[in-house]
Amino acid sequence: MTIQELNERSRVVFRHIVETYMQTGEPVGSRTLSRISELDLSPASIRNVMADLADAGLLYSPHTSAGRLPTQQGLRLFVDGILEIGNLTEAERADIKARCAVEGRNMEEMLGEASSMLSGLSNCAALVIAPKSDSSIKQIEFVRLGVDRALVIIVTANGMVENRAIELPPGLSDSALREASNYLNAKFAGRTLQEAKQEIQRELDNHQAQLDELTQDLIAHDIASWGGGETLIVRGHANLLQNVQALEDLEKIRELFDTLEVKKERIKLLELAEAGRGVKIFIGSENNLFSLSGTSMIISPYQNSREQVIGAIGVIGPTRLNYARIVPMVDYTAKVIGKLLD
Repeated sequence: MTIQELNERSRVVFRHIVETYMQTGEPVGSRTLSRISELDLSPASIRNVMADLADAGLLYSPHTSAGRLPTQQGLRLFVDGILEIGNLTEAERADIKARCAVEGRNMEEMLGEASSMLSGLSNCAALVIAPKSDSSIKQIEFVRLGVDRALVIIVTANGMVENRAIELPPGLSDSALREASNYLNAKFAGRTLQEAKQEIQRELDNHQAQLDELTQDLIAHDIASWGGGETLIVRGHANLLQNVQALEDLEKIRELFDTLEVKKERIKLLELAEAGRGVKIFIGSENNLFSLSGTSMIISPYQNSREQVIGAIGVIGPTRLNYARIVPMVDYTAKVIGKLLD
């Protein structure tokens, strides 16, 4: 069904029911609607319209004596046919850009801040799928932070700098740290992190690396264990859990987050975001990830300067979340991230 298939009276009643539900999360009754001057209909007439909308699969009644709520099909019809997407103000755009672009942050910190910001602005959970690096490594250096810690500085061929704090094996000397740096620079030259990891692991397994035991221990337990795939960053779990009465089942929400931690599911999520351009809205079971959790997701891919999708950012909330407000937030934040990562 399309919104054009509804007559004007049905369209107005349907719009008010969905908008009221999004504000309150409660079933909407005919008496509430009869007080809206725009309708100019009696409660009996409104009930007839509501019955027709229910027959069309757009509304349902959670209890015999309750008002009506939009079905998943009804919410999809509203989002596609009635919803008016708002615009961010210049001040809001400037705030999003400033909060993402703080100097001195590495990529993961910047993406974490973007996720926290979206969570706070939307009062929902927010997620970022951070990109896997497909750029070759230009240089790698160690900076000792103390007796047992060091900062690894990785510079990629495209100019991105990534900092990682690591634990050092007990007794590792400064000369051994320099030896590790020289070894890694030789192995990383012209290779991606994943390619270098495979070569390093092969040499360590075959005892071909000409390194002392402590240096080998550093490389085997820290460098070779680094991830090279997509990273999931989630902020604002509590925002989603506090809506548990509207979402009906706390355990299903926990299952959702457990599912998101599975790498293959993150890849599926990224593929969903990549399908086409711009912001995607998934309502309830339209996305298999959320089929049991009563949630919706608004997600957008972000791209590099070559227009390649390298990650995604989005918001997860109850199906009655403020789509008109959140869609432009997600859209603009994705564009800001894409520019900052170039």
